[in-house]
Formats: sequence, C-alpha cells, structure tokens
Amino acid sequence: MRLFRVIGKRFTRNRLSVIGAFTVLSLITISLLAPFIAPQDPTAIDVHNVLSPPGKTHPLGTDELGRDLLSRIIWGSRVSLKVGFVAVGIAILIGIFIGSIAGFYGGKVDAILMRFVDIMLAFPTFFLILAVIAILEPNIFTIMVVIGITGWMDVARLVRAEFLTLKERDFVGAARALGASDTKLIFRHILPNALSPVFVAATFGVAGAILIESGLSFLGLGVQPPEPSWGNILTSGKDNIEVAWWLSLYPGLAILITVLSYNLVGEGLRDALDPRLWEAERH
Repeated sequence: MRLFRVIGKRFTRNRLSVIGAFTVLSLITISLLAPFIAPQDPTAIDVHNVLSPPGKTHPLGTDELGRDLLSRIIWGSRVSLKVGFVAVGIAILIGIFIGSIAGFYGGKVDAILMRFVDIMLAFPTFFLILAVIAILEPNIFTIMVVIGITGWMDVARLVRAEFLTLKERDFVGAARALGASDTKLIFRHILPNALSPVFVAATFGVAGAILIESGLSFLGLGVQPPEPSWGNILTSGKDNIEVAWWLSLYPGLAILITVLSYNLVGEGLRDALDPRLWEAERH
C-alpha cells in the first residue's frame, strides 16, 4: 500500500497528467452512460434537419442524413474506447507471453523469438492492418483483433528486457533453490516485477489504437455506418467540408482530446514508475 501511495503522490505532481487522467475517466463515464445521456437516437434520420448548424435542438448540428451529431459523438466514444482497450489487451497478452519466454530462457529461444519480433517490426503497421482488413470483413471485432495482433512487439521487447535483468536477482535464485518450477518463476516471481513499463506502454497503446481505428473508419475500412464512429463521422465531414464545418471540427476535437489525454497519463505513469527518478530524489 505504501508503494501505491508513493506512486500516486509522484503522479499527482504532474498537473497535466492529472488533467489527462480526469479527462480519461470522464470519457469512460460518458461512453458507459451513452444510452442515458445521448439526447437522441444516433441512427435516427431526420430529412427535415439535414446539415443543420449547431443550435438549441441539435447543440453540435446534424449530418447529411439529419442525424444528431452530439449523440453520434457520444456513441462513437464507446466504439473508440472499446477498440482501444480490447486491442491493447490482446497486444499485451501476446507481448507478455513472448517477452517472458524469450527473456527467461534466453539463448536460441530468445534469438528465434526476437528475430520474429524484428520481422514483424519491419512491416509498416498501418499498411499491414490495411492489408488484413481488406481481406477480412471490416467490422469492430475484426479491427480489435487485427490491431491487437499487430501491436504486441514493443510490449514483448519491454518485458524481455525486464526479464533479462530480473532473472539474475537473488529472490529468483532463492525461489529456484526451493524447487520452484519455470512456470512459477515466470508468472509468480518475475512477471509481477516486470509490469511497470507494460502499464505505461498500454496507456500509450490505447491512444494509438484509437487513432488507428479512426483512420480505418475514415477510409471506410473500419466501423461501418450507420454505427457511429469518430472516424466515419469525419468522412461525412470531408464530404461536406464546405457547407458543414461542424462535421469535421467536433469529432476531430474528440479524437485530439482523447489521444492527448491518454498520452499525458502515460507520461505521468512513466515518471511515477521510473526507479531512476526515485533514486535521484533520495539523493
């Protein structure tokens, strides 16, 4: 508990990170309460209010089918955050597994797995995702899985680096002397001590996944209409940029604020969990 208090104290010193954390929590709350706080049905078509500017009835205006933009942005937050969390969860699980095995066993196992990581890193991630999405049916499930299985490499390298250091520590040697199996050494003794950089990478990863999903939806390869997504709302904005500026401004701001907030939280966690800064403060 004392460790968590120290980490929390260090995190709150960074005001921008605190603002980012508050914004992230607010966005999560909005996405969870979307069915209750969205003023209108996000898919309801109103031919009498096509491309209406922001006003009392529609605070953020309407799109080319008369659908309320505020409601679509609120519901779109559910899609973006769902993709972010699930995709990063998949990436973390794969990265932890491969990084743990490579770092713990070393030698040929490490060489083979790291060469595989290098091969994956050689492919431009976004174009690899585009290729897979073009083959498979573009839907939210496919997007989450594809982003997850193409984004685990950095996590694997971080976990491997931590394992290479931690497996030489005295507490691991003591557990091995007591007869602990490799599985127990990896998952009970070493892995819990190697997760700090993973938390930081996960926070940045959510922001990256949201950007990728928005980009895919913008290109028409992501979440398909009429289901609202910030990316496909931007597509409507592109098509009507000269007469409906609000269709580009508000979803763009939603993406900007969300990604910036997650990056600020990631920077705060990185500083709060960095042991080198802890040592510097002691001296």
